[in-house]
Amino acid sequence: MKPKMDLHEDQSKNTVTATFELPGLKKEDVQIDLQNGQLTISGESKISSEHEQEGYLIRERGFGKVSRTLKLPQGIKEEEIKASMENGVLTVTFPKSGTEAAPKKITIG
Repeated sequence: MKPKMDLHEDQSKNTVTATFELPGLKKEDVQIDLQNGQLTISGESKISSEHEQEGYLIRERGFGKVSRTLKLPQGIKEEEIKASMENGVLTVTFPKSGTEAAPKKITIG
């Protein structure tokens, strides 16, 4: 299952902010991985509640694994990515563009 995501670009700060809706998850339940220029958000939701209503016991459960992958601009370094979570919303901010490696010249031997 893919969590809902919003992307916002701030041109004045040269940043992109991605917000992910992860209801019922705590920051300890969420994993953020960076590999090959891709940022993957994943977690597992286990929401359970019980209460009595007019003599009936009602049990509601919502659970499942969530995962979303986002391609980052070329040249982004791990230390440039900032993440925070509040009220089931994960916010990840990173530069709009990274430091691109200068072209390398190959000498013909």
